[in-house]
This record gives sequence, structure tokens and C-alpha cells, in this order.
Amino acid sequence: MSKTVCVITGGGSGMGLAAAKEMPKDKIIVLSGRTLKKLDNAVNELTELGYEAYAFACDTSEREDVQALAAYSASLGEIRNVIHAAGLSPAMAGPEQLLRVNALGTVHVNQEFSRLMHAGSVIVDVSSSSAYVLPDFLVGKGLCALAEKDSGHFVKKLLRLCSMVPGDYQKSGLAYALSKKFVIRYAQMCASAYGEKGIRVVSLSPGLISTNMGNLEAGEGSKMLKYAAERRMGTPEELGYALACAADERNGYLAGVDILCDGGASFGRAFRTKPGHAA
Repeated sequence: MSKTVCVITGGGSGMGLAAAKEMPKDKIIVLSGRTLKKLDNAVNELTELGYEAYAFACDTSEREDVQALAAYSASLGEIRNVIHAAGLSPAMAGPEQLLRVNALGTVHVNQEFSRLMHAGSVIVDVSSSSAYVLPDFLVGKGLCALAEKDSGHFVKKLLRLCSMVPGDYQKSGLAYALSKKFVIRYAQMCASAYGEKGIRVVSLSPGLISTNMGNLEAGEGSKMLKYAAERRMGTPEELGYALACAADERNGYLAGVDILCDGGASFGRAFRTKPGHAA
């Protein structure tokens, strides 16, 4: 009987690597990312813990890269778990790159891997609590369909929205929130589309996490921490465990929803700003 494979994009560090450490050791772990040296270090770390792990460089904004990653992963065994944690934050890129990596990268991963996955398998797409600051109508089903049909038009349409706000960081911030709102809606669409094949799809939205990426955004993002239940950033280990649980095959009826894992900050903000509530 061939081994099953768990693929983690953005797996070279942070919550992606933490998720790998929570997966069963009878699975083959494939870590992907843009920097091979970082991936090799992560693979060595997993190997020392008793995992069979491999590195594969991949830019998820490039469909050809994702196709190659999916084919390589399938050559190792049956792909049962995909955790798509690769992404960029506003401090790391401009609006167009954010949309191509975060939004179109999710399209590429879900489409290319679902073609090779079978009943009982799972895709977990990582979004962000930033998605919750935007109204739902900004990212509807039509936009999800457009991303699949005409990616260039999709990017241009969202860039026009981003151009309406002042300041470079603000433009990137809006692009980030839009891209992550898209991840939630697209995962829901995929859950319905892939469900007939027995492939489960969910998304998970972290809040501010103490990773390298999270620390880059701590200045702006820390404004939300005062609304979190414990007034602190999350840890990579906490999010890694949450991702591994969502990707566990035993969670077979968890599909088509977003798991908000932000320490209560998003809903705490609404509660703690009510008149008469002590901050």
C-alpha cells in the first residue's frame, strides 16, 4: 500500500512548518516555497523528527510551477492533504503581486491539485482575518468565476478598486484584504464543485501571528490585539495545530466554511466597542 502525501505550500517556516510537525509521521511531507535553502532547512528539521519529507521550489502565482509541484507530489504517493499557506502581506509586496500570489495562487493550487486528488482528500486554503473587514459584496461568485476564466481581467478589476485609496501601504492593504476575502469565497465555491468527487475544501483565517510575516505587520496589525480575548499575537504552533486539525481526514464533515482563528479579535471588536462596555 502506497504512502499518502501531505503538501504544504509556504512550508519552509512559520505556521506552514508548524502544521507539518502536527501531521502523522506515516505521511510523506512535501514542503514548497520560493526559497529552496529555507525549504531544505525545514526538511532537515522534519527528518530529525522522524518524518519523510521533501522540498520543492514553487511560486504559486505561476500555474506551471504549481502543475510541476502537483505532479511531483503525486509521484511520491496518493495526495491526501494540501495546506495552501503560501502568501504575501502588505509590507512584502505591491497590490498586483499580492493579488497574483494570494488570490490567483489559490486558484492554481486548488485546480491543479484537485485534478490529482481522490475521495477522502482535503484542501485547506489559508486566508486572513483581514478578510472580515470588507463587505461580502466586494468579492462575489462572479469574481471567483472571472479569476478562473480571465485572470488578467480579474487582476485589473481589483487593482482599479485599490487605486481609489490614498497611500502605497493602504493600496497594498486593500489588495491584501481583497485577496484574502477572495480565498474564503473561492474555497467555498471549490467545496461545492469538488464535493462530488469527495474532496473536502475549507479555509482558515489567522489573525496576527508571531511569524516573520506577522512581525512585519505588527505595527499596523497590533491595533486589533486590544480586541483579542487574550490581547496577544497567536503563535505559529497554535496555528499549525489548527491547520493540521482542519486538514485531518477524520474531519470529514467540515467543508465550505471559513475557520476564523484570530483569538476573538474580529468579533471582539464589535462587542467591545458597544456603548456601555468597558474597554
